[in-house]
Amino acid sequence: MLRISESNLDGVARTVHVEGQVVGEWVSVVWLACERALTDGHRLTVDLRDVSYADPDGVALLKELSDKGILLANCSPFVAEQLREVGLDL
Repeated sequence: MLRISESNLDGVARTVHVEGQVVGEWVSVVWLACERALTDGHRLTVDLRDVSYADPDGVALLKELSDKGILLANCSPFVAEQLREVGLDL
């Protein structure tokens, strides 16, 4: 299960809050939520505080988002370790 919510902090920056697991078909749902938030030209932060696991496709997506300059915030130690394994040091 996955839950995504969005907040517009100051009219310039947005946060996409992701809860659950970034796995399987949910990977594309996270991507679409981020893409939608970026279309308005906002700076974007993806809050991963409540993400417990990401499968290889989910990890690849998170790396891609980071490579595009999107801030990944509040990773759990487990998810942070998954990201370190692909070269991201948060």
